[in-house]
Amino acid sequence: MDWESGEGLLGLDDPAEWDAAFERGEDHLGTAVIGLALNCPLEEASPRIVRAMKLPDQEQRGYACTAAGTAARRNGRLTPELFAALRAEGPGGPADDAIGDTLTFVPSRELPPWFKRRRVYVTVRGTLEHWCVGAVEAGQRALGGHRPR
Repeated sequence: MDWESGEGLLGLDDPAEWDAAFERGEDHLGTAVIGLALNCPLEEASPRIVRAMKLPDQEQRGYACTAAGTAARRNGRLTPELFAALRAEGPGGPADDAIGDTLTFVPSRELPPWFKRRRVYVTVRGTLEHWCVGAVEAGQRALGGHRPR
């Protein structure tokens, strides 16, 4: 593994190595935390993912959010700390995909209240968008593909 180039860090499986790199101020900590999400138990990866989500480098924070989504996909659950970090990051930013992964892969009964409300919002919005697109397409078909001028 090369901390300078980031090569091989997706294979990281030693939380202590990530901690030491964090203390040294290494680059590519967000990339490496994806490796922890892939290769370590959730309880070991979670505190490092949360720390990486607070890194000053926006790109590495984005990778840390990817790690949170990866953890949700891989485990079908998240820790309370990861739920809190994703909520603090909020939708519409780097955590948007991780929030979506959480809503997709973590059962409703396991979600804290904010995520349950978010799931309802996303479901209702998606249904309304689907209906609107269908209505527009039906209108276009009714007009024979012609748009009024």
